[in-house]
Amino acid sequence: MKKTIYIRASLMAMLLIFGFAANAQQGPKAFGRPLKQAPNPKNGLIRCVSTEYEAYLQENDPGRQSRGQFEEWMAVKIQAVKAQRMASPEGTTAIITIPVVVHVIHNGDAVGSGENIADAQVLSQITVLNQDYRRMAGTPGFNSNAVGADVEIEFCLAKIDPEGNATTGIDRVNLGVASWNSENSIENTLKPSTIWDPTQYFNIWVCSFGGNMTGILGYAQFPNAQQVPGVGNNNGGADTDGVVIGYRYFGSRNIYPQGNYQFPYDKGRTTTHEIGHALGLFHIDGDNATCTTNTSDSANDYCPDTPVIYELNYECETIDSCPGSPGNDMIENYMDYTPDGCMNIFTQNQKTRIVAVMQYGARRASLKTSTVCQVTSGRDDFELLNGFNVYPNPTQGELSIASDNGNLPDSFTIYNSLGQTMASVKVSGTSNLNVNTSAYANGLYFIKLDKGSQSKTIKFIKN
Repeated sequence: MKKTIYIRASLMAMLLIFGFAANAQQGPKAFGRPLKQAPNPKNGLIRCVSTEYEAYLQENDPGRQSRGQFEEWMAVKIQAVKAQRMASPEGTTAIITIPVVVHVIHNGDAVGSGENIADAQVLSQITVLNQDYRRMAGTPGFNSNAVGADVEIEFCLAKIDPEGNATTGIDRVNLGVASWNSENSIENTLKPSTIWDPTQYFNIWVCSFGGNMTGILGYAQFPNAQQVPGVGNNNGGADTDGVVIGYRYFGSRNIYPQGNYQFPYDKGRTTTHEIGHALGLFHIDGDNATCTTNTSDSANDYCPDTPVIYELNYECETIDSCPGSPGNDMIENYMDYTPDGCMNIFTQNQKTRIVAVMQYGARRASLKTSTVCQVTSGRDDFELLNGFNVYPNPTQGELSIASDNGNLPDSFTIYNSLGQTMASVKVSGTSNLNVNTSAYANGLYFIKLDKGSQSKTIKFIKN
């Protein structure tokens, strides 16, 4: 059986590569443009097409700033961030929380099947983002590199939707499409028809790619400056702003093994990479096949603390592609093309760029003050669930769900701190409201109660 699976996987990779080779006269393309870097020679997959997407946006939106104009604006804002950091007694910035909505785009498959991925797979991705952007000790997101940075950004799933109703932050949308076969269908139909206000929510779309999009893992929309002299509509692209990820590259097999994944991009780093683009980071080779830099590193990624590399890497192997410049290639950097398993670094310079975008960027700065991750006490929208609680909390064994108003939840699900499902129960009567947690390891858990279209999540501790 293992041999058969291996042969099929190899055949799929060969078909992908030959499919790209069929267009060899012009080379593989994305958004009508030749790829800056060839597909992975081992599996034919295309790690990212954000650079090609940005060129497409600039061509189709005359008000969008060029890379040079954006960097001129960024240089000023980066200096402002550095000055703020120097003025802080702790030498740090406040932690920024970004509210997220994950649009799971499907064609009617059952939840947990195919592209209609399970809640736990979504939650595993949020866990990975927090581990990576916080350089969290004891997780795969930690590194001991001298220039490694805690970016001081956290991600939360929204609790309030644009209409003011309760939400899990997971927006399942049946658009009746099995796979999205062209860039235009995603840009002109999928995104605009499902996007939530991008000034209040960071939008992530998870879907199945096909046709012209086959083999692509994901892409992101780069940020806009709030104002760039000499450029008209600086804030364009609001109805497409966010990141799009193929469903097999979203979430982490390590956290939720039952999900739908494709090795070696099965640990959530595609989304970490694409959000890096959405927050102002370029690939660490600067999308230029050159070892040349100057004092501002402007020929590459504008981050002097990422060593110079000739081109992006596909393997977790030590390499020095520019021996005339100091340092090996930083294959551990989230903005390289290496497999998920070896990525664990954002640098200090990359952090500064991200903070500058979050402080001053169009539709990024407003995310800092968004309240959609907070549930306001006493809202009518949450009346059905306001009376629910759990006890005893902490618990050593049996956990009970209590209701002040006599209502019963329709169902509930218990997750551990990694987003893994511990129990899922449909409630038919009061006998379903007790849970034996004796077999649970000590630690923090979450119980999500569902009633109609509403949900409420309560933390509890097992000790």
